[in-house]
Amino acid sequence: MKDDKHLVEESGTEREITDGYERCPGRRRAEHGAPRKPRASPSPPPLGYVRLAEGPLRRLPQLFIGLALYGFSLSVMVRAALGVNPWSVLYEGLEHHTSLSFGTISAVLGVLVLLLWIPLKQAPTFGTFANIVVLACASDLGLWLIPQHLGLLTRVGLLVGGILLNGLSVAVYVGARFGPGPRDGLMTGASTATGRSIRLVRTLIEITVLAAGWLLGGTAGVGTVLYALTVGPITQSFMPWFAYNSTAERASRATGTHPRRAVARQSGISTTPRPSQARANSHPPRTSLGQCTPR
Repeated sequence: MKDDKHLVEESGTEREITDGYERCPGRRRAEHGAPRKPRASPSPPPLGYVRLAEGPLRRLPQLFIGLALYGFSLSVMVRAALGVNPWSVLYEGLEHHTSLSFGTISAVLGVLVLLLWIPLKQAPTFGTFANIVVLACASDLGLWLIPQHLGLLTRVGLLVGGILLNGLSVAVYVGARFGPGPRDGLMTGASTATGRSIRLVRTLIEITVLAAGWLLGGTAGVGTVLYALTVGPITQSFMPWFAYNSTAERASRATGTHPRRAVARQSGISTTPRPSQARANSHPPRTSLGQCTPR
């Protein structure tokens, strides 16, 4: 395709391609009859844990900004009073029965959920503890700044804006790759321990939390359904802009090697086979009769 003089680069015009097909009707019929190869969908960005010492000046501000926006988006949806996400429904329900603030309840539950990591053999990271503290402070600050008892149109605007901000904030702080928060770690740990899919485990957790929060008096409504249907696609659309690529991943992309081999090269570790392995690999394969195959 690149050698064809009638095809143009990205900066060219489609007219040159059209003229080429008009001059070659036989070729046009042949290519139209050939099956088209499906376009390969872009691979999702890597989101695994990256050690704290790598790129802290770039990643730490992204982590804290994302967590602060996430906590603030929760308060925006609470003030909309049209339904919030399942965990916020539980926070609201507990708020009706305790003297603790919304943010404090989220922090306390975060610590309690973190205790469930122990039997699941999950190890917390820096991002796990930052998730607990920053979310609590940011959500309480947002509830203090945003007034209550607003008009319906204002509340609808808050709901839509809160969901958009929530999806963006998830992409920002998850893209920093400092490890999962307490609730996400519970989901991944339970999935690993039970062998069930993450989709099933998350659904069961969300339904349980939502039911408990609703029974305690939390607000579940159209916003809860809208959040469940839209926050995933919103986060996915923003994720490529904020996902951090580690040094090994950038090196592997530049050289076309596996990330582990890129790390080995940077560390001075040889990836070539040992002489004994090379000699073993040089022997021709044997047939079932124990004789060498013909060369």
